[in-house]
Parts: sequence; structure tokens; C-alpha cells
Amino acid sequence: MKAQALHGHLDALLLAVLEQGALHGYAIIEALRARSAGALDLPTGTIYPALRRLERAGYVASSWSTVNGRERRTYQLTDAGGRALAGERAGWQEFSATVGRFLGAGEPPTAPA
Repeated sequence: MKAQALHGHLDALLLAVLEQGALHGYAIIEALRARSAGALDLPTGTIYPALRRLERAGYVASSWSTVNGRERRTYQLTDAGGRALAGERAGWQEFSATVGRFLGAGEPPTAPA
């Protein structure tokens, strides 16, 4: 799946991944890949700018740590990020229900007379 197809949804996906706990950048990419069964194989050039944007918005906090002699930035969801994620989920439910009325399986609804 291309990054362009995720336009408007990438931030929510990142927040959802971080809901499980703090992760460094590559682990976030791996979590997206694993939870999507490989459909979301996004490049670092897509993920890191989004993480920085979420950090500027106050939805994600980051800190540096050293693991096996390598510096890593670890990201975690903030309380504001948790609230933003709840809002994204509500918006997604409404959006998917509305689009599902057109693209979902079954008979198309009849138009009002």
C-alpha cells in the first residue's frame, strides 16, 4: 500500500501503534508492517516526519536512549495523544459507516422518491 493512500490516516495509525507502549522508530515501522500483515511497508521518510509532526502537536513525546551502543529515539503517546486517538477512532467509525453504505456488500440502497 502506498503512503499516498494513507493520506489523512497515517497520524492516527502511528498513535494507535504507540498506544501499546513506547517504541523506537524502526520498531514503529515493524509494528505497522506486522499489524497490517505486510500491507503497510512504509519508508522511514514517511514515518519520521509524521512522528516529528505528532511531537510538535504534543501527541507524542520522545527521548533518547542508548541500546547496544547505538543512540535511539523512543516515542511514546502523551495524554493529549490518547485523546486525539479517541477522536480519530470516532471519526473513522463515522467515515467508514458512511462510505460502507455505498461500497459495502449487499444491495444498493434505493434513492428517495
